[in-house]
Amino acid sequence: MKMSSCTTVTMFLLSGFSELQILHFLLLFGLVSACYTVSLLGNLLIVVTVRMDPDLLQSPMYFFLANLSLIDMALGSVAAPKMLSDLLSQGSTISYGGCMAQIFFLHFLGGSEMFLLTLMAYDRYVAICHPLSYAETMHHHCCLGLLVTCWAGGVLHSSTQLVLVAWLPFCGPSKLNNFYCDVPQVVKLACSDTYVMEILIISNSGLISLVCFLVLLGSYGVILVTLRGRFGDGGGRKALSTCSAHLMVVSLIFVPCIFVCLQPFSNLQMDKMASIFYTIITPVLNPIIYTLRNQEVKEAMKRLRTRLWLSCWT
Repeated sequence: MKMSSCTTVTMFLLSGFSELQILHFLLLFGLVSACYTVSLLGNLLIVVTVRMDPDLLQSPMYFFLANLSLIDMALGSVAAPKMLSDLLSQGSTISYGGCMAQIFFLHFLGGSEMFLLTLMAYDRYVAICHPLSYAETMHHHCCLGLLVTCWAGGVLHSSTQLVLVAWLPFCGPSKLNNFYCDVPQVVKLACSDTYVMEILIISNSGLISLVCFLVLLGSYGVILVTLRGRFGDGGGRKALSTCSAHLMVVSLIFVPCIFVCLQPFSNLQMDKMASIFYTIITPVLNPIIYTLRNQEVKEAMKRLRTRLWLSCWT
C-alpha cells in the first residue's frame, strides 16, 4: 500500500443536504431541533433523577443508566448542533480538524456506549442468575472500575480509527456524501490505495461490535433461561421488563452499526438514514424506553417533582 504524506485538503464539503428542497430543509430542521432538545432534556432528567435519589444512586443498574444518558447527551451533540447550523445557513462545510474531531468523538462515544451496554447486560446477568453474590460482585469500587474500563475502551477504539484515517493523504475531491464526518465517507476521498486501510478499519469496528453483540446475546440468553417458569410472579415480570428494555436499546444501537459495517464503503442513500438514526434518533429513544418501561424510575421522578415543588413553596 503506497502512501503519500501530502494532505492539501483543509475543508470538507458535506453534501447531505444538497438535494433537499426548502420545505424539506425546514422539516428536517424542525425534526432535528425537536429530537436534539428532547434528547438533552430527557437524558438530563434521568441523570438528575438518579443523582438525587439515594436508592437509585446506590443501585449499579441505575448508576450505569445515568452514565448511558450522559453518553447519549454527548453523542447527540457531536453532529446535531453542526447539522442545525448548516440547515440554517444552507452552507455545509467543515474544516479538516473539525472533521477529525467529529470522527474521534463519534467513535469514542459510540464505542463507550457499546461497552457500557455490554456491562449493563453483565450486571443484569449477575443480579438475576447469581443474586446471592450480587452485592459482593457489583460493589461500588468494582462498578467504577468497570465504568472506567468502558471509557478507556472507547478512547482506544476511537484513537485507532482516527490514526488510521489521519494517516491517509487528502488532495481532493473533498465532498462527503453525508451530514457529518464519518470514517467510510472520509476514507473514500483519500488520494491513494485504501484497500488495506479499509480492512483494518472494518476489522477494528466490526470486531468490537461482534464481540459486544455476542456477549449481549449470551448474557440475555442465560437470563431468559434462568427466568423460565418465573414470568408469572412479580419478580420475574420485573426482571423481564428490565431486560426487554435493555434489549430494545441494544437493538437501536447495534442494528444501524451492523448495517454500516456490512457495507461500510458503499455510496447508498440508506447510509444517510442509518447515520441520522444513530446520531439523532437513538439518543431520544433511550430515555423514553427506560422511563416508560421502568416503574422505579417513574416513581423516583415523581418523588423528585414533589421535592422540587415543596422547595419552591418553603
